[in-house]
Amino acid sequence: QVSVLYFARSAELAGLRCETLSVPRQVTSLQLWEEIVKVHPRLVVIWDQVVFTVRQEYVLLGDQLLVLQPGDKVAIVPPISGG
Repeated sequence: QVSVLYFARSAELAGLRCETLSVPRQVTSLQLWEEIVKVHPRLVVIWDQVVFTVRQEYVLLGDQLLVLQPGDKVAIVPPISGG
């Protein structure tokens, strides 16, 4: 189980800021996203903009293999514009 934290638009679409989800221990970042979208289908609209952090390290969606530990924190970070 991992803690999933939702920020900005992802929090609006998921309807919450934090939850605990059961996910495979070894999973690609894209597979992890797909697991989260199964629970919150409305998140699919930001799939091409989202970045994860896992243990406070940025992870792009793709084939990168993640080895998750129980209690890890996964944050869904939509793009942030700045000036």
